[in-house]
Amino acid sequence: MLSPIVYTVMWILGGIIRSDYNHIRDDISSLFAVGAPRKQLFNTFIIASSLLLFVFYLGLYWGINNGQGSVIDPVLFVVSGFLGVLVALFFPLDAGGEINTLRGKMHLVLVMISGILTIAGMVALWFRLESVEGWSFFANYSLISAIVSIVLMVISGIFIKSRFRGLLERFAVTPFQVFYFTLALMVFLTN
Repeated sequence: MLSPIVYTVMWILGGIIRSDYNHIRDDISSLFAVGAPRKQLFNTFIIASSLLLFVFYLGLYWGINNGQGSVIDPVLFVVSGFLGVLVALFFPLDAGGEINTLRGKMHLVLVMISGILTIAGMVALWFRLESVEGWSFFANYSLISAIVSIVLMVISGIFIKSRFRGLLERFAVTPFQVFYFTLALMVFLTN
């Protein structure tokens, strides 16, 4: 449950302590881009958030229905979480939040692949949980989260060069963050 909290605190704090940072204009990755002010602080946040999510995903299979059922959704989530760790450690955006070098382009590609894998994991989780007693409501929530995430990712992608890039990205990541928190809470409450 901590990963989405750490992630959200990171970008809120970024707007508070960096006078040049604008939540409407600037994407979240600009906080830990090459040469960004206080990069190390925000790197610590994104690495911690990514590692927490990765570790949670590693245990997810056994946290739902005592490890019975398909392993597809946990595998998709684990790979997505691993890509998040790679992005945090090795692929920051270029200076100024730009995408000019191979490293900056890899940031964008890995974030997109991670998002697609997470959405696929949400759909696989829906299939897995549909018939599990006590989880059918969450199965529907998982499917709805996947659909909302796709729509908001597409909208965010269309307007990636607009002056509202930061705001749209926050709308796009919110379903993911709420899903992570809710899934962790469900696993906690049922175990």
